[in-house]
Formats: sequence, structure tokens, C-alpha cells
Amino acid sequence: MDKILEAVVMSSYPNNVKQGLVRRVIEAAKQPMDSEQCWSMLELSTKLFLTGDTKYKREIGKEVLEVYGHYHPEEFEEFFNVRFLLSLLQEGYGPLGKRSHYVLDYIQLGLQFVLESPSANSIFNLLKIEVLRKVCERPSPKQCAKISKLLTQHPQCIPTGKHQILFCQQLIRCIGQFQCVSEGEEDIMEFLEQVNKVSGLLQRIWRTQTSAILPSLKELFSIISSTEEQEAPSNALASVVQFVPLELMDGVIRNLTNDDSITDVQMMTAISRMIDWVSWPLGKNIDKWIIALLKGLAAVKKFSILIEVTLSKIEKVFSKLLYPIVREGALSVLQYMLLSFQHSHEAFHLLLPHIPRLVASLKKEDSNSATSSLEQLAELIHCMFFRFSGFPDLYEPVLEAVKALPIPNEDRIKHLLGQNAWTSQKNELACFYPRLASKSETGKIGLINLGNTCYMNSIIQSLFMASDFRHSVLNLAEGNSQPLMTKLQWLFAFLEHSQRPAISPESFLSASWPPWFTPGAQQDCSEYLKYLLDRLHEEEKTGKRIYQKLKESSFMSQAMEQHYLNKTLIEKMFGGKMMTKIRCLKCLNVSSREEAFTDLSLAFPPPDRHVLSTGSAPVLPVEEIGPQFIEPPGTPSQITGSPWIRRKPHVSGDRAANIVPVETLGFQEPGNQATPLNSNAVGMDSTKDPLLAFGEQTCSPKDSRSVPDLINYFLSPEKLTAENKYHCEKCASLQDAEKVAELTEGPHYLILTLLRFSFDPRTMRRKKILDNVSIPLVLKLSSFVSIIYDLCSVVVHSGISSESGHYYCYSRECSDTVTHGQPRDGTLKPTSDKQLDFEIQWYLFNDTRVSFSSFESVSNVTSFFPKDTAYVLFYRQRPGRQSCPMHKAGAESSRPHGEPSLNKDLMEAISKDNLLYLQEQEKEARNRAAYISALPKSPLWWRDFDRDKDDDSSSGGCSPAAGGGGSGSFHGLVF
Repeated sequence: MDKILEAVVMSSYPNNVKQGLVRRVIEAAKQPMDSEQCWSMLELSTKLFLTGDTKYKREIGKEVLEVYGHYHPEEFEEFFNVRFLLSLLQEGYGPLGKRSHYVLDYIQLGLQFVLESPSANSIFNLLKIEVLRKVCERPSPKQCAKISKLLTQHPQCIPTGKHQILFCQQLIRCIGQFQCVSEGEEDIMEFLEQVNKVSGLLQRIWRTQTSAILPSLKELFSIISSTEEQEAPSNALASVVQFVPLELMDGVIRNLTNDDSITDVQMMTAISRMIDWVSWPLGKNIDKWIIALLKGLAAVKKFSILIEVTLSKIEKVFSKLLYPIVREGALSVLQYMLLSFQHSHEAFHLLLPHIPRLVASLKKEDSNSATSSLEQLAELIHCMFFRFSGFPDLYEPVLEAVKALPIPNEDRIKHLLGQNAWTSQKNELACFYPRLASKSETGKIGLINLGNTCYMNSIIQSLFMASDFRHSVLNLAEGNSQPLMTKLQWLFAFLEHSQRPAISPESFLSASWPPWFTPGAQQDCSEYLKYLLDRLHEEEKTGKRIYQKLKESSFMSQAMEQHYLNKTLIEKMFGGKMMTKIRCLKCLNVSSREEAFTDLSLAFPPPDRHVLSTGSAPVLPVEEIGPQFIEPPGTPSQITGSPWIRRKPHVSGDRAANIVPVETLGFQEPGNQATPLNSNAVGMDSTKDPLLAFGEQTCSPKDSRSVPDLINYFLSPEKLTAENKYHCEKCASLQDAEKVAELTEGPHYLILTLLRFSFDPRTMRRKKILDNVSIPLVLKLSSFVSIIYDLCSVVVHSGISSESGHYYCYSRECSDTVTHGQPRDGTLKPTSDKQLDFEIQWYLFNDTRVSFSSFESVSNVTSFFPKDTAYVLFYRQRPGRQSCPMHKAGAESSRPHGEPSLNKDLMEAISKDNLLYLQEQEKEARNRAAYISALPKSPLWWRDFDRDKDDDSSSGGCSPAAGGGGSGSFHGLVF
């Protein structure tokens, strides 16, 4: 029968004729026959299957084998024996030089018919050894796929124990040498299918034997970190990583990045090759592993590796966004690479020439993937614009390309930058590196105390958090002829963009130091603030006068000249105006004088004088008295008042019993619901303003003072009698008089100083008033129009003397775009307390330390710490229908892309300092490696769990090169 079958197959008959004859032979084979005839048919079908030169012949061989395996199992088992299989696997089949490629397919076909036979275990044991030997010989992707298919269908043949770990390692080495022989689509798809079969086998093994995972990863890292190979290992290795359980990621990365035996060159080589894996299609979680390793390197301060890898690979990653199949992973990696590279604009600027073309390509593609990627890319680009401003000429083409795409708000930008910076990556071993400080999780930067300079640090942080002022300072043009303001600009720029957790304000301190201050001694922060604002104001005025003289001979129009010679920045931000009126009580003549102010100093009422609350105060006619402000008496320390703010000496006299309610707020006692605002308050409708009601909440003792109390005392009419009579020009004599003040222009930022330090003539020293003062979150003042102010900073003095103690401050960002959901027209939307609490994020600035805080902490600080009292308050005017133009300018400057564009010199200085800081951190981390070496040793991260302790001499391979990386042909598949 075998002769008939062979003759039919080899004949020249048409295939349909041969098929009919073959069908008869196969049907006859189902009948009983002798053993010799079975062997002859099995030998012929084996020959046809393994060496048939056409697919037709191989199919016939396959059919015959299946028939004999099914109908003649005893003869098939005797034929398909261990010795025969060993010969096939080790010697092959067919003539030398032309051995069959189908041996593994043949074995897989025959195994199904011997699974229940007595020889099955012997065959399985043979295959366990032989498949390991095969993978050590580095077979082609096609042969590896056949091995994987065989073992997937027959897991009994997978090596076990130590051999299983070795098998996984060698299979990974095979994948590392895979190459696609053609760039044709069909060949690429076949190659991908082969790789998936091989990596799928690893996944199957890892599911059942988790102890094989870490040794496999160790081998993978050994391959990608090797610096000996001329060509990079195949990107097909990415298919291995996608099957590693993500729960192992943290441990693997932590141990990997803290392994001192791995050199920088090896680590850099490994991460570079991993980044190339973004080219691998259909891979899952590859981007997560790449980003995790990048974060791990940042956590251990290996910034030099990160810098070099980012600069060398970021353009390649960016280019992959063109291809939908790998776009998602590439975009994730690109986002982290860009957002973490914050010390310099270099990485972002490498991409600038490529962005417009990519955006155009994605728009043309018009797919969901492209649309989503465009929006994410635009968000990323705007983050970079925010972080590295000052290059309008370079950014213009990019801005034009993304102008139609959504713009993220400033909070979103700061969140992304804050959580991704290298210096924000947490190291779990940080407790052993006490000097390796990292940027606060708040994203804010502290100031180093230079020796009792907390008074300056608290003022600088308060001014910095006054966002409108900060934006204006940062927006100042280069060469503005204002040396002190330029130094403040640099200081603000570093507070905004530095990667350091804290910076030194030494240069600014030396430039802004009041000449009468004693070096190294504690000073009054209010006195420093007054001097600083005065210096900045006078400096700008001087510059304007010089400019005017230089332009006298020019043809500049009067309008242009007036535009330049308008108010100084200090006047715009902190300057207010009030009208002081003195009425002679004899002739009733009123004299008035308008004065400018930058802060109001609020004295405490005498202990025996009770200040009435707003609700109980009689309301005087606005026309006569009106809501007003007035400059209070100065303290002995305030002897150097600003020359442009005329300060009057204290005039003794009796305050009128009646108190003029400028506009104040009631307060909530602890544990009570928010009390509605008193219906007698001028211009206040409590039932329509839940926000203001929320602002009234404090946690203060019932008998404590409040800021509105102090303002009412400050503004109450004052009788000038006895020794303080007023010289009336009309009467030409001293007369009793009444003095009041009217607020004619409210400042953009209202600064209130609580005069806690008074001079005690008995002890000849200044003493501190420790009374608790309740601070409203929202303050409403009434002038010609109602003005609402939001609390934005509170400088706290801790101690009992102005010459000692400590200053720190609470601050929050106040901007028109996020002020409690308030619309631009100034009306207030009802907002729940929970929403408000979420929106109002406070920070505590205490020299180098910056932490999150809350308004509750601000309110309760004196209750918990009796010597810690609010001293200087910053309120920001909320825009409304009657707001001054400054509000509009401030609102514009607070938008993400009204963000200041820093000059190039300043940006370069920040970039250089950030790089220097990264280098310092890296050097410090390496120098303190002894901290880790002193810790109890844990098992090596790649050590398998079931390995014999006395069997560590295994080379990990079947040849001298095995396990340690061999030579050969490598290929990096790029799509």
C-alpha cells in the first residue's frame, strides 16, 4: 500500500485524480493490517511530511499520520519512540545541508496520539531537555514560535525547576536576536505573530511559576544594558515586558535603581533601549515601565543619565506620534520626558521644528486617536510655554499651529509641572539621605534664612503670592533702569521656576537692607515692607523722570508721554487714597486734604473702650461722613515713613462715641452655623451672599478683637480738644474740631498692619499686645462704591518682642478666574462651603519649609499658640462693575498665556542653576552611598525563590556565552 501511495503522489496525474486515489488508500488504512505494513506507511508519511517539496505532499503525509495514529495506536506508539524523536531533534531529517524545517511540527502532530501511552513520560522528559537545548542554539523567530506552539499545546514538555528558569532566560535571549527579514507588510505581520507566540509562552510559564519572573527580568536587563554588542537588541523584547505583572514594578525599579553594581553606562544603555521600545506595536504597559524607570532614576538623583537620555531620545519618541499603532504609548513617554525636564528649555526646543508638521498631519488624519493626541499635545506645549517663557520668536510658529486647540488653565499647568519634575520624585530611601532635600509637594519654593531674616522671607513670600504684583514684576522689560526691582524680578523668577526646594535671597537682602537695621538681628517685618515698597516706588519714579528728560526733544505725543509717566507699579498695586477732613465745631468750616497710602496701621482700642459691632453702630449720612479710611498714629519704630506717604504724628484726643461702619463683617462662634450678616450693615445683603458669610467664619473667643473692630476704631470720628485743638484758618484761632477721613480710592492690594508693638515708658521698651484678633476671609469696605477684599496672606509673629521671635506667613493665590466661581461682572454665585473649602488652598511658608495649610489653621493659630499672632495682612480687591482698570490688567496677567515671558538672560540663569542643583544632588547621593551599604541586605532582586542555595555556580546558559550575552545579528524593528 505504501508503494501505491508513493506512486500516486509522485505521478503526473491532475490533483483531483490524485486526491481521489489517495482518499481510497487512506480509507483502506483504517482497516486492520499487519505491523510491517503499518511501519512502511508511517515511514512514507513521515518522509512526505518532513521533506515534501510541495504543500500538497506535506498535507498528504499529515493525513496519513493522523489516520495511523488514530486507527493503529500500538504501531504508532512503537514507531514514535524516544530514540526516533531524539534522532529527529539532534540530527534532523533529510539530506545534509537540507535538513527539514518541520521536525517540531511533526513532533507536535504525533504527541497527541501518545499522551496516554506508557512511553509518554519518557517523551515528555526528553522534550524538556531538548527544547532547552534548542533555545540555547538561538533558533530563528519561526523555529522559536514552533517551540512555543508545541509547549503551549503540551505544557507537560515545559522544563521544570532550575531548567525552567534557564529556559525562560534563554528564550528571552532568543527574542533579543529576533529580526524581521523583510519590510513587506505580510512579513512584518508574520514576524509579529511569531514574537507574540514566544512571549505568550513566557506569560503562560510566569502565571504558573511566579518564581521565574525576576530571574527572567534580570536576564532581560543584562541584554539591554550590555555595552559589548555592536548592534542593539531587537525591540521585540518589548513583548516580554508587557506580560510582567504591574504589581512587581515598584520593587523591581527600586532595587534596580539602587543597585551599585550597575554602572551609569549600563543604566544609560538600558533605558535608551527601553525608550526605543515605543516603536513596538501592540505592546501593553511598555510606557509604564519606561516612565517608572525614569522616575526611579530621578528619585536616586541620577540626573546626568536622565539628561543625556532625554536629549538623545526625545525627538525619536516624538516622531512616533505619527503612527496610530504606537501613538498612545509614545505620547505617555513624551509627556513625562518633557514635563520632568524642567531645569532647561533644551529638550523642548529640540522639538520646536517638528511640532507644526506633526500637528498638521494629525489634523489631516481626522481620527479619534489623532484628535485626542492633539489635545494632549497642545496641553503639553502650553505647559512648556508656561515653564520656559521668553522665546516668542521661536514659539510663534508653534503657537500658530495649536491656536485652535484648547488651552489648559494655570492650575492644571502647575499641577502637571509640579508632579512630574525630577526633583518632586520621591525616594523611599530618602530617610537615609537627610541632606537630599527635594522640592515641596506643594510645588512652592522656600527661602533660606540668612540669620534672623525671617522678617524679610515672610514679606517676600507674601508679595510673591500676590499674583497680580508677581506677574507685573516678572513682565518688566529687560534694562528697565530699576536695579532693586530687577533683583526682585530675578528672585520671583527663581521662586517660580527653580528646581531647588529653597533658594537664598542673599543678593536681594543686601540690596533692600534698610541702613538702620542691625545685621544679624531680628527686625520688624512691617518696617521692612514699608521701606521696600518706598524704595521700589522711588526707584521707578526716578527712572521715569530721567526718561522724560531724555525725551524732551523728541516728537513723542502728549498722550504717549502721559501713558509712560502714569502711576508706578507700587502705586498701582498697593496705593490707595483717602481724604482727611477736619471740621471746626465753631464755624463749621471744613478743610480737606487728600493723601496717598500703601498700608494702614491699625491700633488696638484702649482696654477700657469697647468697640461696637457694625450692627449696633448708628449709620451716619454718607454725604457728611461717608465710609472712610485714615492713616493711624505711627509707632516709635516707624520713624522713617515713606516720603511719598505723608505720615502725621499722633494727635491725642477723644474718639467720638459713635463709630462709623466702613463695612465690617460679623463672626461665627465655634461650633455654630454661619451667622447671617447683620441687616444694618451698609450696602450688605447677607441673604444673597453665602460666600461672604463663609468668609466670616473664625474660631476665636467671643471677647477677642476682630479686624473689623480695629478698622472701626481706626475710622471712628476723632474729637480734637484741649491740648490738641485745631487751628482753624477761618477763625484764626485754636478751636475744638472733629476729624474724619474718606476713602477715595481703594488699593488693589490692601495691606493692614496690626500695631501690636507699643512703647512702655516705664520699662523704656516696646511690648507686644498678644490679644487674639479674628481675621475675616472676606472684608467689605464702603466708599463711593462697595469694595470687597479677599484675604490672601497673613504674616504671623511668634514671640513677645519685636526685637526677637520669629516670622512666618500663610498665603494663598487669589485670581479673578478662580475666585469662588465669581463671574466677571462682580456678582456672587451661591457656592457651598464644601466647594469653597476645596477651592481655597492655603500654604504655610516658614523659611525653607513650605507645606499645605488651610484657613482654619490661619484662624486658630493664636488659640493654639498664644505667642503667635497675626501681624501684617494682605487683602486683594475683588473686581466688580466699579473696579479700577488695574483689575482688568491683573486679570489678564493671571491667565495662563498672559503669563510673563522672562528675558533670555534670566531664563538662562535659571536653567544653569537648575542644572547645577541637579548635579549637586547627584554628587551628594553618590557620596552618601554608604548609607545604603550599611543597611541590612535583602536578597538580590533577581534571585529566584526556589533555587538551591548551594547551586549558585550555574552559568545560566548552555554555552560559554549563554546567559551573559552572546554575539550575533541584532535587529531593531521600527515602524
